[in-house]
Amino acid sequence: MSYFRAAVDATTGYIPGEQPKPGTKIIKLNTNENPYPPSPHAIEVLRNIDSEWLRRYPDPYAQDFCLAVSEVLEIPTDWIIVSNGSDELLNVIIRACAEGSDRPVVYPMPTYVLYRTLTSLQPAEAIEINYPQDFQLPTDQLVAAKGAVTFIASPNSPSGHIVPLDDLRELATRLSGVLVIDEAYVDFAEYSALTLVKEFDNVIILRTMSKGYSLAGLRLGFGIANPQLLSGLFKVKDSYNIDAIATLVGAAAMRDRIYKNECAEKIKQSRAKLAIDLKNLSFTVRPSQGNFLLATPPKGNAESLYLKLKEQGILVRYFKQTGLEDKLRITVGTEQQNQTLLEALVQLLA
Repeated sequence: MSYFRAAVDATTGYIPGEQPKPGTKIIKLNTNENPYPPSPHAIEVLRNIDSEWLRRYPDPYAQDFCLAVSEVLEIPTDWIIVSNGSDELLNVIIRACAEGSDRPVVYPMPTYVLYRTLTSLQPAEAIEINYPQDFQLPTDQLVAAKGAVTFIASPNSPSGHIVPLDDLRELATRLSGVLVIDEAYVDFAEYSALTLVKEFDNVIILRTMSKGYSLAGLRLGFGIANPQLLSGLFKVKDSYNIDAIATLVGAAAMRDRIYKNECAEKIKQSRAKLAIDLKNLSFTVRPSQGNFLLATPPKGNAESLYLKLKEQGILVRYFKQTGLEDKLRITVGTEQQNQTLLEALVQLLA
């Protein structure tokens, strides 16, 4: 006898990238964390948190953070919903919009596999459309699937590609359901799809403070859409889903755009150099708009390299799934971390 719903029993839980204990001597290039520290302004706010903020319940709408987002992105505060990481918003959107086979969730693959996990737990039908080899958006197939929700990660992980705005605009025009554009890696990309929320009432843009702002441990994300679309999501979200510390620290980090942009620029420069260095080792490397690279080793022995690198204290990401068996996703680290990785690969490939 099981104590759980059938959907829970049938679902394989999402397996996050390996997280070593703090203080472990390891080069961690497996979960796309920012290698640079958070904004000094955010750290200063954290140091000066008043205990009164801990005694009381937090603002259920994280209005201080919404105001910071509004100032920086020039979006009205009532167009913003704040969440415990953007992953929580994925869950809220699926719970609010999807159900069974009549209201499916649609997305192209390969992409963020949490979409699949959360959909199966609803439960709702997940319709997965394979990307072609050139990763052009399969618009006709996505539209034909008639999703209540369609997820498009742009930039996408693990491929690193960004979807052209015209393709997203066409998809939004033709879809009958909600289009969720997951921009977790947008701080490392050439452009954003943010303008589409003003053009279409069925588009939600998701952002996170985990990547560009170096606040993965804080768990803070947000969505942007017209207030009518957000109204249903507010009904579903937890009442006090954002803690007071995250609200205050996140607001300070959001406002420090200069620091965030400086760190992002360093990562983009390191990304370009790492791609060249890997190609010089005969890796096949996809162009990337994220803070990571998807690379195929010259012999295709990705799993073996992943395990041997791990033995040397270097973590990269290996996905044992169709189309990715011969590839590694490598987070862009500091110049020193990247160099250590390359030196290890030279030895292993030899």
